[in-house]
Amino acid sequence: QVQLVESGGGLVQPGGSLRLSCAASESILRTIYTIKAMGWYRQAPGKERELVARVRSGFDTVYADSVKGRFTISRDDTENTVYLQMNNLKPQDTDVYYCYVSGAATTYWGQGTQVTVSS
Repeated sequence: QVQLVESGGGLVQPGGSLRLSCAASESILRTIYTIKAMGWYRQAPGKERELVARVRSGFDTVYADSVKGRFTISRDDTENTVYLQMNNLKPQDTDVYYCYVSGAATTYWGQGTQVTVSS
């Protein structure tokens, strides 16, 4: 089955931390052959999806300005998994977070995981 499995979302107080993970199935790897990039977007109701962070095959990373210094993206190619460590969370980080994996011509998306930052 072609899928990305996300986990790690939930409810946390402001200043707290969460770690999201996203694992790509073997079926995805057979389809795209080589992972070019993995990352995370987030989207609130009625708003456009925005990039949070991504890591490319050369392990270079890109972050949204709003999360720099607080979030860290990493990938484990042995497990075909991408992680997003989120520290010092703020209420404005509340969103549904979607992971993705891209090959040369195809992108797959996860089902989304809710992150809620509230006291």
